[in-house]
Amino acid sequence: MTAAASNPIDAPGTDEKTWRAWAELDRLPAIDISAWRSAVVIAAHPDDEVLGAGATVCLLAAAGARLRLVSITDGEASHPGGAEVLAQRRLGETAAALRVLGAHTAEVIRLRLPDTGLAGRESEITGQLRNLTSGFDAVLAPWDQDVHADHEAAGRAARSASQRTLFYPVWMWHWAFPGDPRVPWDRAMRVPLTPWAAGLKRRAIGCFASQLENRPAGAGPVLAPGTVAHFTRAQEVFFR
Repeated sequence: MTAAASNPIDAPGTDEKTWRAWAELDRLPAIDISAWRSAVVIAAHPDDEVLGAGATVCLLAAAGARLRLVSITDGEASHPGGAEVLAQRRLGETAAALRVLGAHTAEVIRLRLPDTGLAGRESEITGQLRNLTSGFDAVLAPWDQDVHADHEAAGRAARSASQRTLFYPVWMWHWAFPGDPRVPWDRAMRVPLTPWAAGLKRRAIGCFASQLENRPAGAGPVLAPGTVAHFTRAQEVFFR
């Protein structure tokens, strides 16, 4: 995840305790993923896929589903300087996270488009995703209303590329609040998680050290503890 200069993202967010106290999350209709024999998971940046859908990936891998990860950027803009070194580090973190999730055999495809520059490449991304998602039972992509330009471009491209796409929010858990009218709760669904899958997801998030540690010049981590807390629940939420 690469932070964007957007007021809702930069502003203080909703505490995870507030989300967990909202009973409606547990009442969302459940998605039956047992029929998915294959799935494509799309990430705007390395770690998006684990934050938003890591436990679902874990469950699918355990069931023997064919998995493909499409990483649109290498996440090279999350820190100043050393873009290529950072890109390689983040790719290594992704590989480590997939191993933790039991998804080490997943096919990983890098599109290598510029981090923070996806809005201007949406047509190109749509064309590539149309080919890369063809024939798969399900597509999981960043939510196209996440208030992050890269996430939204990736989500819109995925929506255009495949009618089988479900969308996982990332930054929404920060800027939104329970019952927020900006969020289409009537289109929200959840994948209930076993304690085993949820635990492996927590471990997989820990693989992204570059995003969890403080950045240079006194900047804090991209993924602060309060942000990470949003992704350690007993369900993952997707929008139709």
